[in-house]
Amino acid sequence: MLKRRLPLPLVFTCLALAACKGADPAKTPNQAAPAKVTAQTVERKPWSDVIEALGTAQANESITLTAKITETVRRVNFSDGQAVSAGDVLIELTSGQQAAQLKDAQAMARDADRQYRRQQDLVEQGTVSRALFDTATASRDSNSAKVDAIRAQLSDRVITAPFSGVLGLRRVSPGTLVTPGTPITTLDDIDVIKLDFSVPETLLGALVVGQEVQARTAAWPERQWEGTITSIDSRVDTASRSVLVRAEIGNPERVLRPGMLLSVQVFRAPRDALVLPEIALVQVGTASYVFRIKPDSSVEQVRVVPGARRRGEIEVREGLQAGDRIVVDGTVKLRGGTKVAVQESAGATAAPAAAN
Repeated sequence: MLKRRLPLPLVFTCLALAACKGADPAKTPNQAAPAKVTAQTVERKPWSDVIEALGTAQANESITLTAKITETVRRVNFSDGQAVSAGDVLIELTSGQQAAQLKDAQAMARDADRQYRRQQDLVEQGTVSRALFDTATASRDSNSAKVDAIRAQLSDRVITAPFSGVLGLRRVSPGTLVTPGTPITTLDDIDVIKLDFSVPETLLGALVVGQEVQARTAAWPERQWEGTITSIDSRVDTASRSVLVRAEIGNPERVLRPGMLLSVQVFRAPRDALVLPEIALVQVGTASYVFRIKPDSSVEQVRVVPGARRRGEIEVREGLQAGDRIVVDGTVKLRGGTKVAVQESAGATAAPAAAN
């Protein structure tokens, strides 16, 4: 007898029913587990914009000491790098001839003064004419002027510090012939440093005298100096379209030196801004997004307009509101509509630990 074959559609149907009957309900796959993320609530915080620039340190007062006349150095009264006070004698030039001329002029001035007094008494008595007394007066004044002139010549042969500060390297020795303009040494008042830096003209409206600045230098990267803006140049450079700003920084330890390059930060007036961690921002091309957590624990991708940045934080100008819950860590595995399980952030867990 020939065996009767079942139609193929009927065979497939039977196989499907058998599979359903043999399936274990406990082994039916569940929906995907929620993604574990770290979240944070967006808050308004004080925010101070920072203007960054590079500046050059200048001494509060700075000169190069030179001689006024041509003469040889008789004595050097300072050493390299010495701190001096205003009026300290630094260099003495040869002055023997002028000293002798001063003695002669002083003797003549004393004699002229005696003749003047004698003639004055005689004029009062009426025994000497007024013309002779006038001649004695002129002689007295002339000799007195000669004494003053020689004293001025002597003072030109003594070079003193015009203000207190720190001397540079000595460039002359005893016996050196100096002429007007010959550099002897430098003198810098560096207890206060003038810091000059340029700022784009677009930020001119954000600068005011008295604004706080902070400065750093590569020579001491761990240190920071604070100061204030003291003046803003009256002109804008037409080539660079920038304005020169000057700040003063206290330098009591005399660590900063004229000519040093410093990085400058100018702090603008603080304001309230929406602030979130920088790692929460997702960059797609030129657009910026964050994942906002909805009440049903799903996330939605929200486009935001970022503003200023500072270390680890970023300002959000548009797209979010205070109180929004956003994903901080774990954004790589998310897309719109994904369910999430929020874990405590590092900032949230730190508070109880500190309280214990």
